Amino acid sequence: MRRSFFCIDSHACGNPVRVVAGGAPLMPSVSMAERRDIFVRDHDWVRTALMFEPRGHDIMSGVIIYPSTRDDCDFGALFIEVSGCLPMCGAGTIGLSTVVIEEGLVTPREPGKLAIETPAGRVDVEYTLGGEFVESIRLFNVASYLHSADVVVEVPGVGTFTVDIAYGGNFYAVVEPQECWTGFEGQTTADIVGLSQKLRAALSDICDPVHPENSRISGVHHIIWCDKPQSRTVHGRCAVFYGDKAIDRSPGGTGTSARMAQLFAKGRLNVGDIYRLESLIGTIYEGKVEASVKVGTFDGMNPSVSGWAEVIGHNTIFVDDKDPLAHGFQLA
Repeated sequence: MRRSFFCIDSHACGNPVRVVAGGAPLMPSVSMAERRDIFVRDHDWVRTALMFEPRGHDIMSGVIIYPSTRDDCDFGALFIEVSGCLPMCGAGTIGLSTVVIEEGLVTPREPGKLAIETPAGRVDVEYTLGGEFVESIRLFNVASYLHSADVVVEVPGVGTFTVDIAYGGNFYAVVEPQECWTGFEGQTTADIVGLSQKLRAALSDICDPVHPENSRISGVHHIIWCDKPQSRTVHGRCAVFYGDKAIDRSPGGTGTSARMAQLFAKGRLNVGDIYRLESLIGTIYEGKVEASVKVGTFDGMNPSVSGWAEVIGHNTIFVDDKDPLAHGFQLA
């Protein structure tokens, strides 16, 4: 059997976002959180086929459009990438929002705004147009918070790290310069990937955070490496690690949210503050602390993140059972 998927490819500040607009598996009329569980259980081959080689690559990200069962949302989104099926993805939301508006896939109930049901909850989006094109996207992300501060972890062969565990739609280990890691100077991307793999493995032995309001969301799968800015126009520089060996080309939407949640909890950001974060390729997300909020028993904040995306092509992808690599592959 040959299956076909109609995809609209984009990038959000450099990170690829493959929007699946046709061919996705049918889903029952349940929440996006429940659909995520069903997809992971029954349809994960779709993710691996579209994200892994030979149709994708080691940093591929994507999102599948679904109808929403919520009366207050325009549509639903299921985030897929090399690392799995995520509760939320900031770059994915920025790319998705640009695609659905520019390609006419969704008619918003209110011009300039979208409400998207994600597995992590409702995410609101505001967009600005320049003629026919979307110039900028601001997503109002799910409530974010600092889960654990000053977690000490021994990384074999490297040394002792002190990290914070923060949630911004996914759980992150937030790493600031310290004795075992002094910043990006002298570091290659391969160095950061290798260190990330070791740190995440060490953390998995001592730390397993669970979201207080959604037990489906758990575990530290992402790491955000933070450093001082290179220019006065931004507040920080970062590299977001995910998957087996991926570094986000953008500053990371959920990563920016987690970073702001960490800084807010430690009194280094206040409600109303702007936080501009730069990626390794120089693209920038502008975050803002919108409000303080409770997340279960935790003191958290509502973040927004602003960025841009470009539509880069239409792509009809075939997945044929006669292909021995139909479901994709990754090199170790």
